[in-house]
Amino acid sequence: MTEQNTLPAPARRSGYVLMLVLGTMSFALLIALGSWQVQRLYWKEELLAQITERTQSPPLPLAEMEVKYRATGDVDYWPVTLSGTFEHSGERHFLATWQGQSGFHVYAPLKLDDGRYVLVNRGFVPYDFKDAAKRPVGQVTGPVSIAGLARNPLEGKPGSLVPDNDLKKNVFYWKDLGVMAKTAGLPADAVVLPFFVDADKTANPGGLPVGGVTMVEMPNNHLQYAVTWYGLAAALLGVMGFWLLRRPEGK
Repeated sequence: MTEQNTLPAPARRSGYVLMLVLGTMSFALLIALGSWQVQRLYWKEELLAQITERTQSPPLPLAEMEVKYRATGDVDYWPVTLSGTFEHSGERHFLATWQGQSGFHVYAPLKLDDGRYVLVNRGFVPYDFKDAAKRPVGQVTGPVSIAGLARNPLEGKPGSLVPDNDLKKNVFYWKDLGVMAKTAGLPADAVVLPFFVDADKTANPGGLPVGGVTMVEMPNNHLQYAVTWYGLAAALLGVMGFWLLRRPEGK
């Protein structure tokens, strides 16, 4: 005689009800996760299409990009051209990786002809080349012309798991435009444009920083995730159906 058969009928019925409730809740959760991934799939496809459309558009002069930003608050991935003079002493360093190597994206203030500034992501340097003294050839002087992609500022820290920026060591874990500008040693009355510019892959003297590091290709695995969650839901439904069919009459 099995242990189940020794249980009173009310206890067995309570066990069946509990299993049915748990199975139903699990099924609903799996369906919800699958549906969420479908929503993420549509969002990612729209984002990738938008990035492709923008990056393939003709570049706009910086003045026109400013007009676009004031009108929409969104200039992400729009090609832009600008000119000015780098203030290399104000480099800010954003922790990043490039082609499997750890290091930093170098953000340098570019002083425009009208005296304002824009923070330009000049590109990637390996970890051991954070100190600009180790890459003096790349510290170009005088007027320069730059082509790249405009990038929106972040509204805030991306998440609680992201470390706080280490201002003493000049290591940024998230791109806080306001703080990056304030700690760059610019004049107290300096006006800094409210968006970044990522320089294109035009080679810098000496090879560093390595430009063109903007990530325009993003993984899109949401369909696989959705199929996985829906598949688990279908499997659970099959198990629950088999279990119900095998349940003894009146139990």
